[in-house]
Amino acid sequence: MNQKILTSAKQIHPNTIRQIFFLAILVALGYVIIGELYFMIGAFLGAITLYVILMDPMKYLVHNRKWKPWIACLILMFLSLVIMVIPLIWMTATAVDRIMPLVQDPTIINDIFTKLHDYFVVNYGIDLLKAENVEKISSQVIPFAQKTLGGTFSALGNVFLMYLILYFLLVQAKEVEKWLRTSIPLKTANVKKLISEIRNLVYSNAIGIPIVAIIQGITGLIGYWIFGVEEFVLMGIITAIASVVPIVGTLVVYLPLAIYQFAIVSPWQGIGVALWGFIVIGSIDNIARFMVQKKMADVHPLITLLGVIIGINLLGFLGVIFGPLMLSVFIVLVRIYIDEYGKSELIVQETEIE
Repeated sequence: MNQKILTSAKQIHPNTIRQIFFLAILVALGYVIIGELYFMIGAFLGAITLYVILMDPMKYLVHNRKWKPWIACLILMFLSLVIMVIPLIWMTATAVDRIMPLVQDPTIINDIFTKLHDYFVVNYGIDLLKAENVEKISSQVIPFAQKTLGGTFSALGNVFLMYLILYFLLVQAKEVEKWLRTSIPLKTANVKKLISEIRNLVYSNAIGIPIVAIIQGITGLIGYWIFGVEEFVLMGIITAIASVVPIVGTLVVYLPLAIYQFAIVSPWQGIGVALWGFIVIGSIDNIARFMVQKKMADVHPLITLLGVIIGINLLGFLGVIFGPLMLSVFIVLVRIYIDEYGKSELIVQETEIE
């Protein structure tokens, strides 16, 4: 009798075996599906972001104005295309059109560094850029630019898929919300908290970051135009993109540009660009971020920086927006997991000790 009890205790319960087998199938199928649809990750994230932004206007038009869902959806999609997506495509196309020759022909960048080096050596006796340093910069910057631009082309090609997904999300918004509330394996309070925090993060990253970037880009563009920068539109766009990274983002644009203007064009123009960058762009950055963060979720600068690095590696140019969002959502999920499972176990342990 005791032998039978010991034998049965060592055996795995059939339900456990079935559960493990079922989970293994789910993981395997999920891995295959994600691997085959990985190219759509930009479209999917874009659709989710626009869904969160357009959800309230959609409810207003359908419930208050009594519009048909498909009509309201198409109008909101068109407005989002005109207001958000087309300007983003134009900025991207302009930047790619001007930067691609530099990426395809690295000798152009090397020539610029050589001119800067010769100027400072001849006029000031400063060995600002040694040949080996120029090679290191080129070997690191150019592959990064190629990866960013390559991901950008892929992301732009997913615009149609993004709006296709968005259409079904908006038209079936009620079903989507019901599915989320019933399918997420968390307490009701944590489900509401998760949805609320993700919504705030989407607004902060998808609206707050672009607003700050546009303000920074326009401010930089005006200064570059005043001080005679030849490609002032391109440099304004790059300043807008760089402003996503807090504190030092725009500095990596206007400081090298000021050095270039000082050495190659005119010392006074270089000084003007530097002063404009440090005084005007720097001040605008602090004011704009303060005003935006008062209205939206305050994302830590380190999360933004790490998120940009992750996002660019995954998605190219669009990773500038979606990278910080993904990292912020991950941190929210970790906090909710601890609240859902970690605290209860800690309380049990403390009770047993007492």
